[in-house]
Amino acid sequence: MTVIIGIDPHKASHTAVAIDRDEQRLAEIKVRATIQQSTKLLAWAEPLGDRTWAVESAGGMGYLLSQQLVGAGERVLDVPATLASRVRVLGTGKSDKNDPNDALSVAVAALRSPGLRFVEMANHREVLRLLAKRNNQIGRLRNITVSRLHAALINLSPGGISKELNASDAMRLLNDFDPVTPVEQIRFDLAHELLDDVERLDAQLKVSHKRIKDAVKASGTSLTDLYGVGPILAAALIGYTGDVRRFSNRDQFASYAGVAPIEHSSGGRVVHRLSRRGNRQLNHAIHMVAICQIRQKDSEGRVYFERKVDEGKTKREAIRSLKRQVSNAVYRQLLIDAQK
Repeated sequence: MTVIIGIDPHKASHTAVAIDRDEQRLAEIKVRATIQQSTKLLAWAEPLGDRTWAVESAGGMGYLLSQQLVGAGERVLDVPATLASRVRVLGTGKSDKNDPNDALSVAVAALRSPGLRFVEMANHREVLRLLAKRNNQIGRLRNITVSRLHAALINLSPGGISKELNASDAMRLLNDFDPVTPVEQIRFDLAHELLDDVERLDAQLKVSHKRIKDAVKASGTSLTDLYGVGPILAAALIGYTGDVRRFSNRDQFASYAGVAPIEHSSGGRVVHRLSRRGNRQLNHAIHMVAICQIRQKDSEGRVYFERKVDEGKTKREAIRSLKRQVSNAVYRQLLIDAQK
């Protein structure tokens, strides 16, 4: 008999509840989140025999514990938090919100959901996901800082810098400005500080791009053979997809990426609408590939886009259609890489 052990992970502690195939509670434990957390859980679970662990958000709060259990040779399932929450409210008979009930709902969700993903040891896909995430964070910080610098320069010089701002243009404007009043001096000093922040973030982006380029090359992926897919987008596509073999076909992959329309029918009226579901980071990467293809004349993506527009689709609808084609191509290349 395989025992299912559900874990509700937190920053300071982890609560585990073991159930049998009849969903009967067998044992329960709460351990502190310390260096001994996995050792204590494994010692507690040893008398239970054959077991499968189910960790809520194994890619989030439960990441470290999941990796430790997998490293110890245990089977670990990743249970989405939304699924565990629905089971707690609707399917366990214990809707009160507390750690034991949460852990129980995680275990029940794992028992009732045969399609859940088994956690694997972190590999190059996880490396690329982390690098892509960090690169995106630096880029967002730079955009915010540049916007603030634009606003600061407008208060020093009429019109500021009308084009896309770069550090050299901002430095030139500040060098030409001579503050007179105390207020102007403070504005001038703060603008210099923002410029320093932009230059620091530019340097970090340069390092990030080099690191991603090296990591993508080391992965040996063929994804960069697709038009519009450079190292940055390849890192995001690989990292946020994970193991592509968990998708049985390209339709499942497209649904996960949020590029497949979803049915919204009622009363015999069949309607499909834009999906807002799926992994939004993966969706964004596919979108950027589609835009890169559209911008290049005579590319297959541009030809496909123009044909859809000629058929009567709006430009937005044509882009959505192209994104699905890009999704299919990405799925095909990732499968080829996985079979190497």
